Amino acid sequence: MPEVTIIGGGLAGSEAAWQLAGRGIPVRLYEMRPHTMTPAHRTDRLAEIVCSNSLGADGTSSPAGILKRELRSLGSLILRCADESRVPAGKALAVDREVFAALVTERIESSPLITVVREECTTLPQGPVIVAAGPLMAPALAEELKAMAGSAYLSFFDAIAPVVTSDSIDMTRAYRKGRWGQEGDYINCPLDRERYEAFVTALVAAERVLPHDFEDSPSWVEGCLPVEVMAGRGKDTLRFGPMRPVGLPEPGTDREPYAVVQLRQDNREGTLYNLVGFQTSLRWGEQERVFRMIPGLEEAEFARFGVMHRNIYVNAPAVLDPCLRFRDGRRDLFLAGQITGVEGYVESTAMGCVAAAGMTALLRDAPFPPWPRATAIGSLMHYLSDAQAGHFNPMNVNLGIFPPLDRKIRNKVQRCELVAQRAEAAWAEFLPHLEILGWTFRQ
Repeated sequence: MPEVTIIGGGLAGSEAAWQLAGRGIPVRLYEMRPHTMTPAHRTDRLAEIVCSNSLGADGTSSPAGILKRELRSLGSLILRCADESRVPAGKALAVDREVFAALVTERIESSPLITVVREECTTLPQGPVIVAAGPLMAPALAEELKAMAGSAYLSFFDAIAPVVTSDSIDMTRAYRKGRWGQEGDYINCPLDRERYEAFVTALVAAERVLPHDFEDSPSWVEGCLPVEVMAGRGKDTLRFGPMRPVGLPEPGTDREPYAVVQLRQDNREGTLYNLVGFQTSLRWGEQERVFRMIPGLEEAEFARFGVMHRNIYVNAPAVLDPCLRFRDGRRDLFLAGQITGVEGYVESTAMGCVAAAGMTALLRDAPFPPWPRATAIGSLMHYLSDAQAGHFNPMNVNLGIFPPLDRKIRNKVQRCELVAQRAEAAWAEFLPHLEILGWTFRQ
């Protein structure tokens, strides 16, 4: 079996390497860190998570949970390590970033069929290749892909939320509580109307980091808007978004505050908390000044400030085939991860599985049927191939991309559970095709 080159040791690249090695296919995995760092990463570990420590909802009453179930059944390394490094986050799957990355790195490096090469891959090598370099890939490689994709090569800006130490949070002003009476995994900082309006005013006026050599006018993706961009859309935008107070009455009362900033545990020891939904492009000094206006964070110690970086993706419906290859390019060159046009950690991981499955089929000269439309992976793949190329934006897994049910159901949880049942049935029918390629189903 020929060796497969994978460029990029992020979530998608690590997952693709693990899946291929599990099928007996040797892999050479290139990761440019620590010799060449990116604006967002801090360590040399594989699968380092930078934006948020949450991998989204983890139950089949949510689209993200349906996707996780499919990945777990494929023996996903990323999901296994996430489960082992889990930290409290209510119904979501959140991880201790450092423990998670350390687990992935140890298992990839200890695999006898995976060779990790710590150097920058600046050009596409010959032979079977999966490009999973992610949105912060080396400029030289990005230019080569840009030449292949032509005008369909797109980019957008992404921003990371700040993290504070738990000891610096004033718990006389903040309180633990989950929404609608759920477990108190979140710390809530309540604001009255006066404080909220002063905070929004300061946030909108704060000095931002310029995009330097990227673009004069950054184009933000709706699912990852900087908090200051959201605030600029109207004084109540944050109150109906990341600062929504519904279901979070203050202790000892039945009264909901005017607005709430939520903080989620960021590491296993509970010494770090990130500001949920507060990805930002503000200058670091401005972040300290403005975010300390939040009750409970007046003396906040910032373990990490939010930063802005450029993400890159291709116009998938215009240039990619159903196996994540360029339609008019090399048949042994696959893309994986966020560059394919998906948004989110788990979605990027899923594209690593898709690319690995396609590569396995190619190397074994076996036909690979389309991923079932009713499944979460199949719905993501359908979006990547069927969306309007002229208005294409990165997409995460959500009910809107699944095929509609045969009747209208207003209750979202009930609707999602029916979608989950249909997805599970379609997945079961698909399993024999995966087993031919060496995958086995695990309950």
